[in-house]
Amino acid sequence: MGSEDKGLGFFKEIGLASNNIGSYINGQWKANGSSTTSLNPSNNQAIAQVTEPTLQDYEEGLNACNEAAKIWMTVPAPKRGEIVRQIGEALRAKLEPLGKLVSLEMGKILPEGIGEVQEIIDMCDYAVGLSRQLNGQIIPSERPDHMMLETWNPLGIVGVITAFNFPCAVLGWNACIALVCGNCVVWLELIFVFLFVPPVYLTLITLALNSKKLILIPDELAFDVGLMVQKIVNERFGKCLLELSGNNAIIVMDDADIKLAVRSILFAAVGTAGQRCTTCRRLFVHESIYKDVLDQLVEVYKQVKIGDPLEKGTLVGPLHTRSSVENFKNGISAIKSQACIMLHSSC
Repeated sequence: MGSEDKGLGFFKEIGLASNNIGSYINGQWKANGSSTTSLNPSNNQAIAQVTEPTLQDYEEGLNACNEAAKIWMTVPAPKRGEIVRQIGEALRAKLEPLGKLVSLEMGKILPEGIGEVQEIIDMCDYAVGLSRQLNGQIIPSERPDHMMLETWNPLGIVGVITAFNFPCAVLGWNACIALVCGNCVVWLELIFVFLFVPPVYLTLITLALNSKKLILIPDELAFDVGLMVQKIVNERFGKCLLELSGNNAIIVMDDADIKLAVRSILFAAVGTAGQRCTTCRRLFVHESIYKDVLDQLVEVYKQVKIGDPLEKGTLVGPLHTRSSVENFKNGISAIKSQACIMLHSSC
C-alpha cells in the first residue's frame, strides 16, 4: 500500500516514500543495513520503511564529516550564518508537512508538531544574528606596546542525540548554534525523523559515542541513558552537555489566580500526553484554595479530547510506545491499590 493510500499524500512534499533511506552521508542519502518500520502510535499501523545504516556507513559518514570540518571552520562566520538562514527558509517552506510528520510519528497533536519545526526555524534566525557577534576581546598586556587578542575556535564535530518526544526541536537548539560556530554536526535520532539538510555538514547516522572524532555530545534523554553516555564519553576525556528529563512540581499559593493556575496545570500535565521533560508530575496547593483548585481541575479534565493527533480539537494524542502504555496502566493500578480516589478517568 502506497503512502497516498494511507492518507500520507503530504509525503511527496517532503521527498518521502513508502521506503526511505535512513542516513544522510557525505551529501547523499545512503544506508546498507536492515529495514525497520516506522509506526503510527495512534493506530499501530505502518507509516513507512526505513533502511538503517551499517557501522561501515557510519564510519564513512564520520570520516567525511571530519574532512568537511577542516573546510567549514575556515568559512567566515557570517557566511556560515547565511547557510543556516537558507536552512531555516527551506524548513519554513515545508513547515506544515514536516509538522504533520512529527505528529504522525511521535503522536503529539498537530499544533505541537508544527510548533516543534518552528523552533528549528526560530533557532536558525537566532543563529544567523549570532554569526555576526562571535566576537573576541582585546586584552591589555603587561608588556609595553603589546596587546592580547582573544578569538573563539570551532571544536570540530558535534554529535547531537535527540529523544522521541522532541525529534526535531532539540536538533535545532544544538545544530544551528554549532554550525554557525564552525562545527560540523552528526545527528542521532532515537526515533528517526526525516529533515531537509544541506550536504556534507549535517550527517544523519547512528552514532558511536566512543569515537574520538566527536568533540562535544549534547543530548536530551532519560537519566539512565544520559549516565551511560557520560561514562562512555568521559573515558576518552570528551565533552558532553546532558539534559536528562525533569521531575517537576507546580506550587499554587493562596493569592494565586486560580483560573490561570488551572489552565497552566492542565497544559503542563497533559501536553504531549505528559511525555515532556517539563511535564508537571506533582501539585502543591495551599489548603485554603485546595478544594476550588481541585474542583476546577476536574471540570477542565472532563473537556480534554483524546484522539488522533492530526484531528482538529484533539488535545491529547497517544503514548508513543506499547511499553509506555503498559507503564501508564501499571501506574493507574498502583494508585488504585493504595486506596487513592480517582476523581476523573478516561481509562
